[in-house]
Amino acid sequence: MIDELILVDEKDQEIGYKGKLACHIEKGLLHRAFSIFIFNSKKELLIQQRAKEKMLWPLFWSNSCCSHPRKGEAIENAAARRLVEECGIACELKYIYKFQYSAQFKDEGSENEVCSVFIGKSNTEINPNPDEIKDYKWIKVDNLLKNIKTNPELYTPWFKLEIAELKKRKLL
Repeated sequence: MIDELILVDEKDQEIGYKGKLACHIEKGLLHRAFSIFIFNSKKELLIQQRAKEKMLWPLFWSNSCCSHPRKGEAIENAAARRLVEECGIACELKYIYKFQYSAQFKDEGSENEVCSVFIGKSNTEINPNPDEIKDYKWIKVDNLLKNIKTNPELYTPWFKLEIAELKKRKLL
């Protein structure tokens, strides 16, 4: 089954549907996406290293979970579904904000997304899906921010944008 992603305009209004690959080749087609940030009771953030097999940004470190809603799927439902599928975690998610960005990865393709950002809290043991996640860790936000500043090339472009916005909103 080909996942049909939701194409949107700059106001996040649905304008059609395309397969996942078609949305990410060349400059990419603007589509709906989401990013999730999971914190534990120690105020650490769960970050993941993307699987080696990923077409875009393989082996880069990123937020807890990110993906796309499917055709006909509400973004909140998609976020909850993918958090379980990728990390083995089910928790309440709170919508924070949305933004539009695009980023090119070498000659492989691009992200061109209207991305909704969610935050959740969990102390659940992680059960990472190896098709999505090579590695993961819980990290103190101050240590993460220092490492992003020192080694920005290790992190996905959307993650760096989102972490800066969450810091600006005093949510970290």
